[in-house]
Amino acid sequence: MKTVRTPFITIVSVAMFLLVSYNLCLAETTVTTNAKAGDTITIEGTIEPGQELYLTVAQQEEFKPSDATMPHEKKKFAKATDQKGFGMDTSIPPLYYVLTSNPTAFGKRVDDTRFGGPSVFLGKGRTKGLYSTYSYLLTKDFDTIDADAKTGLGPIKTADQWQFLKWANESKYGINTIVKEGNRVGKIVIFSRTILADESSNNYWDEGTKIALDKTTGKFTATFTSFRHTPPDTTFDVYINGAKETSFSIAANGFWLTKGYRYMNPLWIVFGATLVGTYFSMIGAAGGMLMAAFQVLIVNTMGPVGVNAANVLKPSNMALTLFSPLGSFYRFAVVEKRVAWPVGLSFGVGIFIGSIWLGKYVSAMLPMAAYKEWLAVLVVIMGVKTLTEMTPAAMNKRKNIKAMTQKFNAAVKKAKETGEAMEMGAIEPIKTGLTDYRFKFWGEEFTINPLLFACLGVVIGIVSRSFGIGGGFLLVPAMTSIGALPMYVAVPISLIGTCFSSIGSFLGYVMIGYWPDWVLAGSIVIGGFGGGMLGSRAQKLFSEMQLKIVLAITLFFLFFRFFKIEVWI
Repeated sequence: MKTVRTPFITIVSVAMFLLVSYNLCLAETTVTTNAKAGDTITIEGTIEPGQELYLTVAQQEEFKPSDATMPHEKKKFAKATDQKGFGMDTSIPPLYYVLTSNPTAFGKRVDDTRFGGPSVFLGKGRTKGLYSTYSYLLTKDFDTIDADAKTGLGPIKTADQWQFLKWANESKYGINTIVKEGNRVGKIVIFSRTILADESSNNYWDEGTKIALDKTTGKFTATFTSFRHTPPDTTFDVYINGAKETSFSIAANGFWLTKGYRYMNPLWIVFGATLVGTYFSMIGAAGGMLMAAFQVLIVNTMGPVGVNAANVLKPSNMALTLFSPLGSFYRFAVVEKRVAWPVGLSFGVGIFIGSIWLGKYVSAMLPMAAYKEWLAVLVVIMGVKTLTEMTPAAMNKRKNIKAMTQKFNAAVKKAKETGEAMEMGAIEPIKTGLTDYRFKFWGEEFTINPLLFACLGVVIGIVSRSFGIGGGFLLVPAMTSIGALPMYVAVPISLIGTCFSSIGSFLGYVMIGYWPDWVLAGSIVIGGFGGGMLGSRAQKLFSEMQLKIVLAITLFFLFFRFFKIEVWI
């Protein structure tokens, strides 16, 4: 009998070959995607049989608080690092997702989340608000996470990073400054997605995510939708149960606004600004607020990583409140001659002082949430006052406005009968003084105190600087209520004031380094200017009563907006 001897080295070589082949098989990972922002990404591979899946997709370029260069953000990050358990040099990927078969390893669903409503009355915090929903919260203690799950987090390796990740994805400021993506209920961002499970969970943040794991073989397929506004050429690393396996990049999917940090066709911005500018130049109010709503809801302006969304949105917003009035001035001032310049200029000077100087200090000292909510109370009072001004009793007390309205209605009737264009009344100055300015409009005499409105302008300028708006929503009601002026006179004055406030506020932002997105601002300029031209022509198609009704509706809209009572806007 012949004995066959196999060299020991041969056995070892074969064993090593089989082991390496097996490991390579486990490590094989494929990524399938169209590579555009917002497209579906499918990742397939194999893990050890019997294991849970922890598939981490992390943006390669990380962010740390010390990367922030703008003054407001640097101050906020310094405060957050003192309170939230991470440092100025703690870095995390802004876009970070863990697709897992074991989501409870990292946190839990909580059903006591509330949102909306005035925090002044309801209190602050996740459990305070008018409306209820549910959300997913990351665990507070990094050390309580299972060792295998902790390994599966990829680039998140320390407790500091975990705390920073938690704050960035669960706080409104973190989402608006770092992550730039959020899970919404209605139009309200609740938190940002990080831990994702299969959509069979029926959680709204898992929608569109599919995870199929065969624990017997270890084979898995995971699919999720990339963020629609992922910046162009963003590279992501893929980690499978802690091991970095591959990378992929996301390409642009539309026109990218560099500072707006969103994909948006500028023509849509021009269209939106035209509509807002037309409305604004007709009633002289809420142009900035409506443009801000357009930026938030349609454009979704967010700003680059490290810059809070509001500090890009506000300077861009000034383009509307500056150029829409400019588009209407030629008709109001030159053609129809219904600008009360002494009042408008005194308003403007006061607003300029408030917006460029005092607003800087006041907005830094006041808590903006509470400030905005108390402003809502003032707005609704003005709305009620505007409605009461239209009652017969109030009109009888203001005989000059009643007479002017009758003349306007007669002019409209005559224009319809003859087919000719209606001629608007012009302002005829009677007396010009620092505290006493008198003029006639449609043959009726009106009196106003320019100095009083200069002081009021300072207050409105502070509001303008704080919110990034023109302040017309306070200007027009103040002139119709306190000054007893008709809408046809109040609106041109308001537009002068908003021009001054916009210039002052814009310079205030630029002086500390906050610039707008120039494509976004340029589109708003074009649309706003065109809207101003349209609105100044359209205003005379509406009666004094109709314009006041529109103003009152606008004020009530702002009341709901400031109080965060609505979910849909």
